[in-house]
Amino acid sequence: MACAMLLLCCFACEKGETLSPEEQRMLKIATLDSTLADFVPLDSIEGYDQLAGLSAKAWLLVDDSTGFIISQKDADRKLFIASITKMMTCLLALENGNPDDTVCIAAEDCITRNSWVKAGDTFLLGDLIREMMMVSDNDAAYTVARHIGGDTLTFCDMMNAKARYLGMDSTHFANPNGMPNNDNYSSASDLVRLTRYCLCDSVFSEIVSTTEADLPLLDGRHMPCYNTNLLLTSYEGCIGIKTGYTRQAAGCLASAATRRGTTLHLVLLGSPGRSARFRESAILLDYGFRVMDACDFR
Repeated sequence: MACAMLLLCCFACEKGETLSPEEQRMLKIATLDSTLADFVPLDSIEGYDQLAGLSAKAWLLVDDSTGFIISQKDADRKLFIASITKMMTCLLALENGNPDDTVCIAAEDCITRNSWVKAGDTFLLGDLIREMMMVSDNDAAYTVARHIGGDTLTFCDMMNAKARYLGMDSTHFANPNGMPNNDNYSSASDLVRLTRYCLCDSVFSEIVSTTEADLPLLDGRHMPCYNTNLLLTSYEGCIGIKTGYTRQAAGCLASAATRRGTTLHLVLLGSPGRSARFRESAILLDYGFRVMDACDFR
């Protein structure tokens, strides 16, 4: 995928043409550069010694504008990803749905005990997508999937087709919410590709950066929602993106942060416990910003 996009870029330049917005988006996410150590000695940057002690099974940290890989551990390893799955559900709903559609939570969608929505609750699709992402509502994800795909299996086919389009070769989706399933998995490198693509969508970006919202139901009630991503309020410059936790996947976090004109993307998977994912992500992001500050080419 990356080679194809780079060839497309060169071909377009030779013809004096410009890439379409979608082609530029695809070129961006396909660009990963492992030569950062040629510009700055990574092991000399403050915080480097902490990385070896991190407990997560895998991560990938990249600079968004250059695609430079700042730090990685088993980034191509296939792992369970819990509710990070909902990033793809949200993306497809935004691309294929009408935010003003009326959607009702069906009894068949109510499969978990910790969801905020109940059978019979009715929302505008845009508000339900926001609720699903902010509080990581598993039943809401099923309603969104059913509304967009007609049924859950069809929607999963859409998820996997989009993953193939994005070049996520180590990814397979088996449900729209990331509940335990041996066939629902991805890798840190694939998910960084997805986060960089998703944050090019202004609506997606606005949703995942919102810390709290009072969302309306169509019967006049309101649902106060607080984002499960604690970095939004504890880490300077955090702009998203999505939490995940199950016993099968352990703690997962896709995050992005912007400081001094630099945006970093980080996906961390398999962190033991709910809180370690936030602490370890902050350590990695801090290190990443120090690395980019030390580069003399910006």
